[in-house]
Amino acid sequence: MKKINQHKITQRRNDIHTTGWTDYELLDSGNNKKLERFGSHKLTRFEKEAVWKPTLSLIDWKRADAEFTILKGANQGLWEFLIKKPQNWSIKVDEFEVLLNISNSRHIGIFPEQVENWRWIERIISKYGHNANILNLFGYTGVATLYAARAGAIVTHVDASRKANELGKNSLQTSNLGEKPVRWLVDDVRKFILREIRRGNKYDGIILDPPKFGRGPKGEVWKFDSAVLDLLNLCGDLLSENPIMFILTAYDIDYTPENISGWVCKLMKRFSGTTEFGNLVQQEKSSGRKITQAIYARWSPPK
Repeated sequence: MKKINQHKITQRRNDIHTTGWTDYELLDSGNNKKLERFGSHKLTRFEKEAVWKPTLSLIDWKRADAEFTILKGANQGLWEFLIKKPQNWSIKVDEFEVLLNISNSRHIGIFPEQVENWRWIERIISKYGHNANILNLFGYTGVATLYAARAGAIVTHVDASRKANELGKNSLQTSNLGEKPVRWLVDDVRKFILREIRRGNKYDGIILDPPKFGRGPKGEVWKFDSAVLDLLNLCGDLLSENPIMFILTAYDIDYTPENISGWVCKLMKRFSGTTEFGNLVQQEKSSGRKITQAIYARWSPPK
């Protein structure tokens, strides 16, 4: 363990592995693809980490309902429907009913490698912060918002995609949490934060899950490398005097878990606590091979 900031914050490395749950499995991987089961549908998606050969047979792979392929020489791709086109469907995640949807990107509404972080969010709020004000930035379809709301938090969810927000709202309703205090905002994250700072609003916890690249609702450009440190500084102005959590996750970037842990420790230097950090890793069912999907760093108060 490494202690910084006059022994106030302890950093702890913890790579988090997930093997899925009843409604989700990483069935196999290889040839830069992964074969996954989301409830009643099997999907094949691009995965640059899967450089090995698949374990399952070609027949098994061809039983997928749809495949997303990256176009040659481009960062974009397209879906090919092999058996049937999955309509909007849902899967169970810890008793939540999470709605999924195939759109123009390879993302379908959930990042399974995040499941242990979602559970951590619920545990922290249940322990420290009933009625805590929680801010979920780049909230996507809001699975983290569901966990925070169920734990008793007052949640402000911000994402640039109206469609993602609608999926999140519907998941909240179908999970019988429609009465929970959640604000769903379609907004540019940086502009929203600046307005909140001017208003003097504070939050007891922040969930920050920025993409490598994205656009706001009015075409505002987000680039992780050039914008994340400024955004973290702004987040510091939103924290209450007694925060209960801060979590940052990142995908497909040229930084290490140690890098982002250092950023979070700097942000939280006014407070004692622990910053846990590491990789988010999925383990496949077929051969047990592991794929690192993201990195994370999360701060919580002293126990």
